[in-house]
Amino acid sequence: MNTSSAVRVRFAPSPTGPLHIGGLRTALYNYLFAKKHQGTFILRIEDTDQTRFVPKAETYIKESLKWCGIDYDEGPGKEGSYGPYKQSERKALYKEYIEKLIASGWAYYAFDTPDELDKLRNEAEAQKQKFMYNHATRSTLQNSLTLSKEKVTEKLQNQEKYVVRFKTPQARILCLKDQIRGEIQVDTNTLDDKILFKSDGMPTYHLANIVDDHLMQITHVIRGEEWLPSLALHVLLYEAFGWQAPEFAHLPLILKPVGKGKLSKRDGDKLGFPVFPLQWIDADNKVSMGYREEGFYPEAVLNFMALLGWNPGTEKEVFSLEELITSFDLNRVNKSGAKFDPEKNKWFQQQHIQQKSTQELSQHLKTLLETKNIQTDLNISHVVSLVKERLIFTDDLWQQSHFFFETPTIYDAKAVKKVWKTDTVKVLDLLIQQLELVTDFTAENTAQEIKSWAKTAEIGLGKIMMPLRVALVGSLSGPDVFEICALIGKENSIARIKNFVTYKNV
Repeated sequence: MNTSSAVRVRFAPSPTGPLHIGGLRTALYNYLFAKKHQGTFILRIEDTDQTRFVPKAETYIKESLKWCGIDYDEGPGKEGSYGPYKQSERKALYKEYIEKLIASGWAYYAFDTPDELDKLRNEAEAQKQKFMYNHATRSTLQNSLTLSKEKVTEKLQNQEKYVVRFKTPQARILCLKDQIRGEIQVDTNTLDDKILFKSDGMPTYHLANIVDDHLMQITHVIRGEEWLPSLALHVLLYEAFGWQAPEFAHLPLILKPVGKGKLSKRDGDKLGFPVFPLQWIDADNKVSMGYREEGFYPEAVLNFMALLGWNPGTEKEVFSLEELITSFDLNRVNKSGAKFDPEKNKWFQQQHIQQKSTQELSQHLKTLLETKNIQTDLNISHVVSLVKERLIFTDDLWQQSHFFFETPTIYDAKAVKKVWKTDTVKVLDLLIQQLELVTDFTAENTAQEIKSWAKTAEIGLGKIMMPLRVALVGSLSGPDVFEICALIGKENSIARIKNFVTYKNV
């Protein structure tokens, strides 16, 4: 891999809708590669297709990158020496380059109407063939290769609609190099003459992409697998201009969790997980889930995305962004697609929430209590330390700790059925008597005294602990029961046991 010159990479999305996580992963890999090599990460908005342009999509893309912590060095709002960074603002310069290709014989004007081309396609289909505008057909069509110079000039002066097509060389075997896939051979006779420029003055993706990458001095093009079929044309365009091509790396697809094919928004809607970094509301006010709004940490999302198609070569799975930068290597990106696993996605979130400080999570719990108008003298940090390992999202704090702040009034029916035996009332009455005798009501001391009593009284611990947990929590979940007792206090603990007994006897 050539990294002798300063590395410059770009993420170049089209603002046609929300940023899919596949696009987010492409941005992440570009960012990691740039930072690993002390290079520059550029955001370029490719908005040449005005028919599909969605006004709020560009803002969404920038907000998504910001939320994730993927900061671009150059781009809209961060003008460097190679701007502007929106293709619609670079429109004037593409005309110059298409004229160079026409003058050098690498491109030509084509005046064929859509109806004429549709007719040719239909005729080819009728004969079970496929029509291609290329070396085999261009000599019979309406273009500057077949028309006289005078006729071409006349058509242009009359402002007839046209496109400019690339003149693909005939009978050449291209040996293309990809950092991930190795060498790829392409026969130019299988390629068509792609449209590079339209009479409305706007370039197609292919021309604008190559010109911009050259002018912005892009050294490595890291993009999705869907652009692999365009690689031959892009390499030929660099040859046509006499420019040195960057190195290319085409990333594997992110696949559906179930079935075959590329992960789509429909998969997320069907299975209930986000495929966009932020919530998206479309023109019909239909809401699509976002990782941010669902409670995911951006660092967890990036960790999960990074390992969808790349592996560090070790058993390590949990990475900070800084660790990803240090470890990332294009040579360890897989060729095959990576299956999206929603449960693994949550696992990464859980791993990252465990790395949050108790102080930070305590502040979040305090905020939740304030929204519920709950005032408490309990040690919030201690509560958090007891439930932290059960958290996936910060909003789970209330679900996992509510019983510390509210006495149960409803008990899980399955739990009650499981723990309530014929002698449970007697056992709980004896337990109350023992708890009243405990003077040092710390978790450790209370546990020791109750276990000692149970052993002496020959009462199985299960007969005590399970109904006690239901009495304190309302279910069979939660942290150590004696930790709960110590935090809520002796009086409250005994009151909850009595409430449970009363509940069962009603």
